Amino acid sequence: MRITIVIPARYESTRFPGKPFARLRGAGGSERSLLARTVDAAMAVGPSIDVVVATDDARIADAARAAGARSTITSSLCLNGTERCAAAIEDGAVDADVIINLQGDAPLTPSSAISALISEISTDPAVLVATAMTRCGPDTVARLRVDEAAGRIGGTTVVADGAGDALYFSKRILPYGGGSADCPIFLHLGLYAYRRRALLHYAALPPAPLEAAEGLEQLRFLDERIPVRMVEISEPPGGLWEVNNPGDIPIVEQALELRGIA
Repeated sequence: MRITIVIPARYESTRFPGKPFARLRGAGGSERSLLARTVDAAMAVGPSIDVVVATDDARIADAARAAGARSTITSSLCLNGTERCAAAIEDGAVDADVIINLQGDAPLTPSSAISALISEISTDPAVLVATAMTRCGPDTVARLRVDEAAGRIGGTTVVADGAGDALYFSKRILPYGGGSADCPIFLHLGLYAYRRRALLHYAALPPAPLEAAEGLEQLRFLDERIPVRMVEISEPPGGLWEVNNPGDIPIVEQALELRGIA
């Protein structure tokens, strides 16, 4: 299978303008931008994997090339990262059977998580879309509850059925009353694997009402009754946390320090 990792990134962000260029300190105090660290996470999968940053901003495209990735300028009309991944196919920058969407604010994504999604979608022809989740430890649950109480979005949670397919995603904590060993809370990671045809079909659909209400692009697949396979990965040292708000930077920096990532 031809596989390409696409990192959708845009400069404008309601919660965090200019987020791709936010500086994050790693182990030893070295600083790199959020975009560069996310490119590093993608390239750690292996030298045979193509990495493309899809953006609508020339500054981000230049920074992506400086970090070692290819880049493509996609339409500013893309509503989300999934549409931007599809646009990278449509403009000819990506020609792959499987597209991995690694969101540009997820530099803590381990290469093993990306490899797990590639394995899931490569070995089961019935899987059109796969994404990752991790069982939240006590510290992650506590951060989610603090953010929710303060009216901030700390992360997205997911509930799945017995077959491992997603039932629902939300920026609220799911399920209500979860957090015990018998009823864990799963944090959804900003990481997807799509078969090419599923991705292009998605881009041809209008936004779904629940997608708009939650601000979660993956709900368009569920609205279309396209199953989304959940792949559980282990929570690495320091947890898995996206940079959604400026206040997330110290959390990510602490994880980089714990993992020894310079």
